[in-house]
Amino acid sequence: MIELEALFKITYGLFIVCSGDKSRGNGYISNTVFQVTADPPQFAICCSKNNFTAEFIKKTGVFSVSVLEQETPSEILGRFGFKSGRDFNKLEGMSVKYGETNVPIVLDSSLAYMEFSVINTVEAGTHLIFIGKLIQSVLLDKAKEPLTYQYYRQVRNGTASKNAPTYIDKSKLEAVKASESFEKYRCMCCGFIYNEEKEKIRFSELPDSWTCPVCGSDKSDFIEV
Repeated sequence: MIELEALFKITYGLFIVCSGDKSRGNGYISNTVFQVTADPPQFAICCSKNNFTAEFIKKTGVFSVSVLEQETPSEILGRFGFKSGRDFNKLEGMSVKYGETNVPIVLDSSLAYMEFSVINTVEAGTHLIFIGKLIQSVLLDKAKEPLTYQYYRQVRNGTASKNAPTYIDKSKLEAVKASESFEKYRCMCCGFIYNEEKEKIRFSELPDSWTCPVCGSDKSDFIEV
């Protein structure tokens, strides 16, 4: 059994991952950036194969990570999280610097940034995991709090984009919530209440031969209340 709500208890940050060079670049919102080794420091990012940025990472072999602050404007989250760089230049109008490898680095709403060179790529179904060796890291603001996925979901009521590895179809969540609701049924003969939550068995799953434990009436003599 997979309880989808349990997946939301895994903690994540929210970042802008960029790749490309001075001639053209792109970026996306990622909540899967994590350190995998300490010496040398290496990090992994997860990127959908459909993501435009994946093409830049495979072509250039470099990427940057900008750590977003808690109050990052929705415009930035929408630009990098829910729009495609194939339709417009996401970096246009943003505060962008270029790293030692000429990779674009977004500075808007960033607390820190890091630059990486790809040393390994792992196939992961619909996504690619790029493992990068840290080239440089810079702290921009140590006073503000970083934006976490939990804060984004619970306080700002945000959702993951379809390309995010943590994306869950809303219809699936609604189906889970519906399956977790419990009903009560009353015997029309004696008034006994069958409580699904208390009995731990759905009324519909009881055999047709089941009878009221109080008066012995048939299952068909119960109505939903």
